[in-house]
Amino acid sequence: MSTLSQLVKSGSDRIEVTSPYDGRLVGLVSATSPAAIVDAVFQARTAQAEFAFSTPAERRDLLNALASAIASEAEPMAQLICAEVGKTIAEARNEVRRAQNTLRLSGDAATFLDGEVLHCGIVAGGANRQAVITYEPAGVVGAITPFNYPLNLLCHKLGPAIAAGNGLVAKPSPKAPLAAQRLVELAVEAGFPAGLFQVVHGGAAEALALARAPIDLLSFTGGTAAGLALKNAAGLVRCLMELGGNDPLFVMPDADLQAAVRTAIAQRYEIAGQSCAAVKKLYLHADIHDEALEALVESARAVRHGDPLDPANQMGPVIDAPSATQVRARIGSAVDQGARLLVGGTGKGTMLAPTVLADVPPDCDLFAQETFGPVISVRRFDDAGAAIAEFNAGAYGLQAGVFSNDHAVLKRFSRQLRVGGVMINEGPDFRAEHVPFGGIKGSGLGREGVRIALREMSETKVVID
Repeated sequence: MSTLSQLVKSGSDRIEVTSPYDGRLVGLVSATSPAAIVDAVFQARTAQAEFAFSTPAERRDLLNALASAIASEAEPMAQLICAEVGKTIAEARNEVRRAQNTLRLSGDAATFLDGEVLHCGIVAGGANRQAVITYEPAGVVGAITPFNYPLNLLCHKLGPAIAAGNGLVAKPSPKAPLAAQRLVELAVEAGFPAGLFQVVHGGAAEALALARAPIDLLSFTGGTAAGLALKNAAGLVRCLMELGGNDPLFVMPDADLQAAVRTAIAQRYEIAGQSCAAVKKLYLHADIHDEALEALVESARAVRHGDPLDPANQMGPVIDAPSATQVRARIGSAVDQGARLLVGGTGKGTMLAPTVLADVPPDCDLFAQETFGPVISVRRFDDAGAAIAEFNAGAYGLQAGVFSNDHAVLKRFSRQLRVGGVMINEGPDFRAEHVPFGGIKGSGLGREGVRIALREMSETKVVID
């Protein structure tokens, strides 16, 4: 994920959005002044004051209408995402499909934001009163989203916010703001109350301005350094933050090796390796290390990469030249420190070939830091406890995957890994829109996933009579 210092706009008030693949101009948006950001928050607050009293059925209908509006122009939206992000057209179409699901599931969840009734007289001498616990809208949510899933990650903030009765002001990444801009236009067409959902544009300064504006909750997806800066700027405002990961996949001797290799390839090279929960660390048990590594290298060589609009390609470019430069530098440094480059490591500009390195030192930047690029770093292990301890010593704790059919082994990994989610016979990048998603340590605060996010974006009220 990008740090705040890397979020730079081009020009004083104009953001040029160019294709990561060929550099062509895709679109333009205007950066929003700090004063206009505050004004957008006040407009959202005015609209939300009335919307707070809408019924769950009305909120569901609104979100379903927006999902239908996206469906009506699914292909143009996919083409737009492909152009501004550089993900393949198949990946972009899948994101558009998932975004519709996220909104519809949010609408469904709005009808089950249930409270409870507790009796106060549960101890001797306790008052004969009842406590009614309900969930009320937080108010105005400030949402800051990254470039890699410009539509679905915004819907993961918008859907629960609206379902809970909130307003939302979003600031997408300046590297890929066009899908968000189109989404707010579709929301107007779908019947959203004027001002309830707005999009502002810009980089680091605008992100900080939104965090400092009179919002009631800040929801951010991005890097750890940026998240800390925004949290400090937001003061006492509640923060939900998904701050990336350096996620492992552990493969045990009894695993289905073909499935494990297939998963590692698919989840690491998706969006050219720019997913927060991608398989970045591949731990192969010594008993199957050589066999699995050979299959991994063969599969990596077979990944077609190039023009993201070509349906035959499975991988496109990384988001920009500085990102590609950083990935190349980390590969080179890892090799200098003893890693073996088995395949890849080549490419020009924003294009990087699918890459596999073995015997990667655990303290090199490629392995120790979250690397946003199509690189699989392999470690050999023979002791599960030592491998778990090595991962747990790192700064992140988003998700992990384990391939094994041994119940005792799976129980050990599930209990001992310090992460927000453990995927069994699946990679760490697996996600279902309604399931809690998030991490611990440097990976963030709180959880997304539409069901839990509704409560995260609500305030608990207690009435005792």
